[in-house]
Amino acid sequence: MLAWFSPGFPIGAFSYSHGLETAVSTGKVHDRESLRRWTAAILTHGAGRMDAETLRDAYRAASEQDLEALTAVNRRGLAFRATSEMALETTAQGEAFLSTCRAAWPEPFLDRWAEMLGQGGEAPCHAAAVGAAAARADTSPGCAMTAYLHAMAANLVSAGLRLGIVGQTDGQRIIAALEPVVGTAVTRALTRDPSVFGGAALGVDLASMAHETQYSRLFRS
Repeated sequence: MLAWFSPGFPIGAFSYSHGLETAVSTGKVHDRESLRRWTAAILTHGAGRMDAETLRDAYRAASEQDLEALTAVNRRGLAFRATSEMALETTAQGEAFLSTCRAAWPEPFLDRWAEMLGQGGEAPCHAAAVGAAAARADTSPGCAMTAYLHAMAANLVSAGLRLGIVGQTDGQRIIAALEPVVGTAVTRALTRDPSVFGGAALGVDLASMAHETQYSRLFRS
């Protein structure tokens, strides 16, 4: 987990702001508190919620070495992306994560899944790739989910730093304040019925749509 979610793991997470760049340019996010609220909403109602459940279900499928179930989980994780940039965000990171894991920690099941995806012309969703790798590494789903959501929060806060709305100390204050948010999100995802899969962070989705045509951009999403 420490290796997979360190800044040095080459998935290019720093390239994405998940709509935050637009929110900053329009003034919706402008200080420490508004960045904290924006990030918390993503974790609990947006991509964080959906990714946590995708990771959970991918973990279960990979634990049972069920390639068909894992592929179905992956497809659902991709289908619920509201914008083209959010789809790019998860597939680009998913492909990088899976290929790096396979290179550094060879695992036959992951190789078979990657081959299956390639034959079908499909891309891995980042959360599904993490869930599958975590299962094959025999780590706990709760630990993997906690690390994943913490990394998501940290990346959004880092984007806020680079956009100039908070400094490094305030960034750490936000991450500390989000610890219970991450913990609650993990607990709920581990027990939530799979039939209620989905998210409702419409402001984030609209910001992502606007970002596609934003004139000046630092980030890819």
